[in-house]
Amino acid sequence: MERRTKVIAIANQKGGVGKTTTVVNLAAALSARRRTVLVVDLDPQAHATLGMGLEKQPGISLYPVLLGTKPIEDVIQPTKWSNLNVIPSEVDLAGAELEFGIREDRLTMVAAALQPVKDSGAFDYILLDCPPSLGIVMTSSLVACDSVLIPIQAEFLAMDGLALITGSIDRIRRSVNPALELNGIVFTMVNLQAKLTQDVVAEVRNHFGDKVYETMVPRNVRVSEAPSMGTPVVFLDAHSKGAEAYKALAWEFMAKNPTRFDAVPPPPKAPAQPVQPEATPSVEPTAEKQDEPQVL
Repeated sequence: MERRTKVIAIANQKGGVGKTTTVVNLAAALSARRRTVLVVDLDPQAHATLGMGLEKQPGISLYPVLLGTKPIEDVIQPTKWSNLNVIPSEVDLAGAELEFGIREDRLTMVAAALQPVKDSGAFDYILLDCPPSLGIVMTSSLVACDSVLIPIQAEFLAMDGLALITGSIDRIRRSVNPALELNGIVFTMVNLQAKLTQDVVAEVRNHFGDKVYETMVPRNVRVSEAPSMGTPVVFLDAHSKGAEAYKALAWEFMAKNPTRFDAVPPPPKAPAQPVQPEATPSVEPTAEKQDEPQVL
């Protein structure tokens, strides 16, 4: 079956909600499950770039592709982990809001830039790390994607941010991208012992139903430490609570967003056999051999 690349934006107009952390660790967990992933870092802060062990380099970003001075293939950078590639960010993206604001194709420029990669079928998922503001770059990213994944914290102000981003999705769906969908909402930095957290989670689940991911990412020191080491937490400390949460999120994400890899029917089950006293329990299939330690 032909691969259909799915483009998914991870976005929230409110900063500090674990957006980039979710991009980095979801991408890493997907790659460990043998899904090919391209992360496109569209935030001038370049935290996704740094979090995956790459440095900012002038001219290596989506910026020259948007300008038409480089093909997109020239800015795709491999990471040291199998199946995981990045288009880094650079400081020039900070000026894109002003520079591209007068372009007639500003709403479709990101979609046009990504089209050759989509057509190539080289990736199962393209994850867009959007800047935390509804400017030209973020709006164009929402036009380019199939769906939007929204990370939020379970706090009062997060509700306002959620209303803003879902409103933006609705406007873009009505005006430019009628196929745009809400991929889901994922709670990050969760402390379920707090009464406010429980109330916010209940309210969001009541309003959005099955659009809210069951997996919630807890507050975890190792998740906070990982970016400084340029390594996703799922590879840095595979058994930490944060890593376990992101691995669970990846499974749920794949179920909601199946690829041609998932469309292959499972092999027929062998006839049932009597259980032997010392039979070895079955295990999950492992990911392709990679440089990082086994995480699944």
